[in-house]
Amino acid sequence: MSFAEKHGLHSEQARAEILHRIEADGIELVRLAYPDQHGILRGKTLVAAEASKAMRDGIAMTTTLLLKDSSHRTAFPVFTAGGGVGDLAFQGAADFLILPDPGSFKVLPWAPQTGWMLCDAYFADGRAAPQSTRGILKRMVGEAADLGFDYITGIEVEFHLFKLLDPKLAPEDSGQPGTPPDVALLTQGYNYLTELRYDQLDPALEILRREIQALGLPLRSMEVEYGPSQVEFTFQAQPAMASADLMILFRSAVKQVARRNGYHATFMCRPRIPNVMSSGWHLHQSLVERATGHNAFIGDDGALLSQTAMHYLGGLLHHARAAAPFAAPTINGYRRYRPYSLAPDRAIWAVDNRGVMVRALGQPGDAATRLENRVGEPAANPYLYMASQLAFGLDGMAQKRDPGPSADTPYETQAPLLPRNLGEALEALENSATARERFGSAFVDYFLRLKRAEIARFEAEVSEWEHREYFELF
Repeated sequence: MSFAEKHGLHSEQARAEILHRIEADGIELVRLAYPDQHGILRGKTLVAAEASKAMRDGIAMTTTLLLKDSSHRTAFPVFTAGGGVGDLAFQGAADFLILPDPGSFKVLPWAPQTGWMLCDAYFADGRAAPQSTRGILKRMVGEAADLGFDYITGIEVEFHLFKLLDPKLAPEDSGQPGTPPDVALLTQGYNYLTELRYDQLDPALEILRREIQALGLPLRSMEVEYGPSQVEFTFQAQPAMASADLMILFRSAVKQVARRNGYHATFMCRPRIPNVMSSGWHLHQSLVERATGHNAFIGDDGALLSQTAMHYLGGLLHHARAAAPFAAPTINGYRRYRPYSLAPDRAIWAVDNRGVMVRALGQPGDAATRLENRVGEPAANPYLYMASQLAFGLDGMAQKRDPGPSADTPYETQAPLLPRNLGEALEALENSATARERFGSAFVDYFLRLKRAEIARFEAEVSEWEHREYFELF
């Protein structure tokens, strides 16, 4: 009996359908991609003949993959008891399995005869790896379903697209991490939504659009953002698992397609390049009643938001500081939170106001009524970003939390400030009883250790600012 059959993970029919597609489409290679703790895809590429076995029994990977920080350094002592995480499955850098999800199968239009599947992580005894962030979102979505709701999300994501000048492939550029590439702008900035700038970017954007739509991703629009070489893509709203999977594939696809065509795409929030603007990820969200298909956020008697939506919103605001590391998980992401910058700096909401953390959108009775959280950075792990929103929103509903009045002057309204740096955000997460209850203390402590390993490396470096400030003065 195969691993998938033994643990009831997916059916023989589902596997057979994908194998038929592989044969019919002339697929020669299949990439198995696992979205790791940072939302980065890792995996292996198989010849097509091995796809059947992989779908039945999975592919072995080293458990240290689950324990690496963003520099690919292992942040846990894997040769100690319990592998540093208190689980014998990790001890000695043992193996775990990634098992393809047949429902995620895609053909990559830019890679000849290549298929692609997302994978989930399991241990040899059939346990789902608790470090799997895709699994965490599945669990949160299941909890919402038990309460009678589907969680619907829509994505607006900004990123930078540059001309690649020098990929920095000399041996001395190799490191952990390596030297970032040299790039040039494709357009000057500060021309918000002008057609002239769009047309200058069109040759590059057309390449991306063609491949993204060929993947079947529900693209809505492409826009020129305010900063130099900065763009925004938006996608149709859909169930959260589909949106999170979309975001994982979209980021990877954009970077791959850009690189193949002589460009460099980055979802880093604020690159250290003169005159660039910070990029954000605005997450639109609502709850739909499973029994009726009715948007549960639609207000009654002329109100924009229902009591369900108001309590959900109250949860987002109440837990905003603890949720911050999931929405902005990098040190760089906190460069964006500045007053009067169309980016939030405190936990407030308002109706159609771009200075607040959560913007309520729609009209009374509008089926598209929703909340737009503007706090995220493009580098966020989509499974954790969405899971945290749902977890804290549902807590707000359970506790009937009051979000307070609409803050129509966002940078003058008195409210808890968002964390000013990643360390402050991690402290808020560490002290959140609700986060530990919803995500589990073991996962929270695991996440804290990964992110604090990044902070420790950052603090050990001598920055250019320090050198400029002190080298001549003292």
